[in-house]
Amino acid sequence: MTETFDVIVVGGGPGGYVAAIRAAQLGFKTAVVEKKHLGGICLNWGCIPTKALLRSAEIYHYMEHAGDYGLSATGISFDVKKIVERSRAVSKRLNGGVAFLMKKNKVTVIDGTATLTGATSVSVTKDGAKVGDYAAKHVILATGARPRALPGLEPDGKLVWTYFEAMVPEAAPKSLLVVGSGAIGIEFASFYRTLGVDVTVVEVLPQILPVEDEEIATFARKRLEKQGLKILTGAKVLGLKKGSDSVTATIEDAKGAKSELTVDRVISAVGVVGNIENLGLEALGVATEKGCIKIDGYGRTNVPGLYAIGDVAGPPMLAHKAEHEGVICVEAIKGLHPHPMKKEQIPGCTYCNPQVASVGLTEKKAKEAGYDVKVGRFPFTGNGKAIALGEDQGLVKTVFDAKTGQLLGAHMVGAEVTELIQGFVVAMGLETTEEELMHTVFPHPTLSEMMHEAVLDAYGRAIHI
Repeated sequence: MTETFDVIVVGGGPGGYVAAIRAAQLGFKTAVVEKKHLGGICLNWGCIPTKALLRSAEIYHYMEHAGDYGLSATGISFDVKKIVERSRAVSKRLNGGVAFLMKKNKVTVIDGTATLTGATSVSVTKDGAKVGDYAAKHVILATGARPRALPGLEPDGKLVWTYFEAMVPEAAPKSLLVVGSGAIGIEFASFYRTLGVDVTVVEVLPQILPVEDEEIATFARKRLEKQGLKILTGAKVLGLKKGSDSVTATIEDAKGAKSELTVDRVISAVGVVGNIENLGLEALGVATEKGCIKIDGYGRTNVPGLYAIGDVAGPPMLAHKAEHEGVICVEAIKGLHPHPMKKEQIPGCTYCNPQVASVGLTEKKAKEAGYDVKVGRFPFTGNGKAIALGEDQGLVKTVFDAKTGQLLGAHMVGAEVTELIQGFVVAMGLETTEEELMHTVFPHPTLSEMMHEAVLDAYGRAIHI
């Protein structure tokens, strides 16, 4: 017997559970099919637990530098097992919170793996046994993504890690090779380096954090290298030779010279790929592109009644993008006429030390798009709050259209910039001009004053530099 719903969401990650909650709020009878953990990768193995790990590393860093603040501390040490336990406890708490929200909003949670039997019907199994058949007026696919594996660099869970293993080490390795310098790679590199691990990062592209503004990425690289991180850009890992408890990597540098590096562990952080397999997409003729499901601005696929959101629907593969995409999708189904997703207004954050945050076009991308730009910069060294915090190394950068005053992009590196970036995101969403930003009063003393100064600097009006 087939149970029916108005909306079935396949996948209970950030995009899926938020879509389900919004659907329930709008009066739809809603179900979520989740095969493992509510909250998905982000809550259980990504965004949240990694931030818990990085927080432990940050506090350890401050303890080591207590003297900089007129304090003293002796016998400073860390316990990797307890750091991991705290991280897992944070995830468990939030996982329980999502379960509570499902119950509160009367969303039916179906434990198992879903396969499409039609555009608006699914069959769910668990450990090879049939759970049931379900149908709905609308089915939303939110199956997320998984770590990408490159030939010759396939993770084995012991010597070659993905972010799964990197989050739960039994002990900190003495040496580590991180392949890939996107947000995931740099965050783990920063975490382990803070704990004293000898870390080398290899990136095939010319700069680390490839999606970020070149000037910001260069600044971040210098700060990371000053902390002892070894970074090779324009380089490739040609292969890995595994020992009993170590790995030897063959690396080709930007000039074509080859060398070998032996480390305790390797982290493969070369991106993620959408989970589109075994869903039944092919039989329905669902259009895909570059390993992701093709959608319009409202999450609709080319098959009526079938939708996709989040990582499985393509980049940027970020939890907050997935959540907002879920809301847009459900509100469009309800007929509320939401605004389609504006990907250029989705912020990106990397929680290494120093933090990196951005929204909109980089200076290079803006110029390539044909804009005549005005660029403003303000350093942390000119900000009283940053100096008082002992965090005077950083930069805020703004990019404006010289003709209209439109804010095209904002880019930051330094302490707490992941919390500051939302000010520029709101400004872009409201189509705020440079004049309006100039006349905005920022509180003193705060780090946010640098945002104001970076706007002023774009027009030759900065006060404190």
